[in-house]
Amino acid sequence: MPLYEYELCEGNCVVCGGHFTLRRPLSAAPLTNCPACRKPVRKIISSFSSPIKLKPLSISDAKKAGFTVLKRLNKGEYERQ
Repeated sequence: MPLYEYELCEGNCVVCGGHFTLRRPLSAAPLTNCPACRKPVRKIISSFSSPIKLKPLSISDAKKAGFTVLKRLNKGEYERQ
């Protein structure tokens, strides 16, 4: 389930702090009120995690992964390696 970040539309709250994160299924209805203080909220765009490429891919790595590796000879001409 993805994580969603929300903030209060107006004011602040002692209970939620005005900003909170919830884990919600994709099929859930949009959240309009804070579950703690019941004030109106809006979803904010948050950061995401992506895998880090540890090393550049080599031709042998690409072949092991099942890709066809081509070398450019001329404009529009390629040779399989």
